[in-house]
Amino acid sequence: MTGFQIQRQNPEAFGLAALLAFAGGYLDVYTYLSRGGVLANAQTGNIVLLGLHLTRGNWGAVIRYCIPIAAFVAGILLASLIRSRLRHTAIQWRQWVLLAEIAVLFGVGFIPRGEWDVPANSLVSLVCALQVVSFQKVEGISYASTMCTGNLRSGTTALYQFWQSRSRQDLLNFVRYYGIIFFFLLGAGAGTLLTGLWGTHGVWFCLLPLLGSFWMLLRTPSRFWNSSRCPHCPAASQHPDGCEGRKELCRWNRQPDACHTQQLQNQCQRDYQYKTPQR
Repeated sequence: MTGFQIQRQNPEAFGLAALLAFAGGYLDVYTYLSRGGVLANAQTGNIVLLGLHLTRGNWGAVIRYCIPIAAFVAGILLASLIRSRLRHTAIQWRQWVLLAEIAVLFGVGFIPRGEWDVPANSLVSLVCALQVVSFQKVEGISYASTMCTGNLRSGTTALYQFWQSRSRQDLLNFVRYYGIIFFFLLGAGAGTLLTGLWGTHGVWFCLLPLLGSFWMLLRTPSRFWNSSRCPHCPAASQHPDGCEGRKELCRWNRQPDACHTQQLQNQCQRDYQYKTPQR
């Protein structure tokens, strides 16, 4: 058995998405209440406020909002780098991302309030970017764990589609999206209470859902992420992520011979930048 024929954990489980959404809501409230009114997750809000202060010539505020935005961009690049460098390791690259989030947020709790708010907000923004890039799907549908606008749109669209078609899948999608929004709201409420009690140290409570997420990745195997699940697709069996277990590429559980076509093999190799692993 090769090193790549291992049981891959499921980064799309609803419980994992719920914990990450809780952390996302918590961090937004934490930075807003204890770090100078900056939204660590919602970069749209920061860009709007940046434009406002830029127009008024408030250069100190411009810098205060520019730095977290730049940190968010850096976090996106860092997440992509972690994925490309660590995807061949036995420990899933998303687990490394969670460990990085936990370490950074633990350090943020020691940063004093006031003149050090800008670097603290930047580190939290970097953490949120790592999370939003690394966890993009729940039960096969796209979502965001650090903001709600897209989830609200998609969930409401799923509700309308269910009203039209009475499809059970549309109803499940509606419940999942609004469930994520509920846990985000729950995290914001917990952040309000605990930041009020602990101040800058309140960020440490956010380590609990992140540790829970790390544990879930260790303990919750996926039905689709085992590279050996598709014996008909050479690309799936050799690719370190097994074509990422995408059902649109490999419908093994519905059509056992789906990946047998050369077209799907080529699509898998192209979309996931297939390379023969060095043994």
